[in-house]
Amino acid sequence: MGLSTHVLDTMHGCPAAGMAVALYSTQGEQATLIKRLVLNHDGRTDAPLFDNASLRTGTYRLTFDVAAYFKAKGVALPEPNFLGSVSLDFGIAHADEHYHVPLLVSPWSYSTYRGS
Repeated sequence: MGLSTHVLDTMHGCPAAGMAVALYSTQGEQATLIKRLVLNHDGRTDAPLFDNASLRTGTYRLTFDVAAYFKAKGVALPEPNFLGSVSLDFGIAHADEHYHVPLLVSPWSYSTYRGS
């Protein structure tokens, strides 16, 4: 399955449909944009970020536009926002395995883990 993500809005108890996400490859502090996308009704991408054939070992970053998502949901956020965007830096050590990077998020907190 390659690389996938899923975002759950823990404030509203639902998938984060419509959240903007960007995927980068990284090398040290250098980040190169691979793709931008918007999460579907289930808080997922319509297709894997990388399929099995295109996943490579290396380091990557997923950036989630948290503040814009919650503003679009009508949540009154302070200025500046506590969380504007959430960036997750992670490594792919085994390109033959599935890497799932979920995000659980509210306007004030987030957590992640390597999912299955």
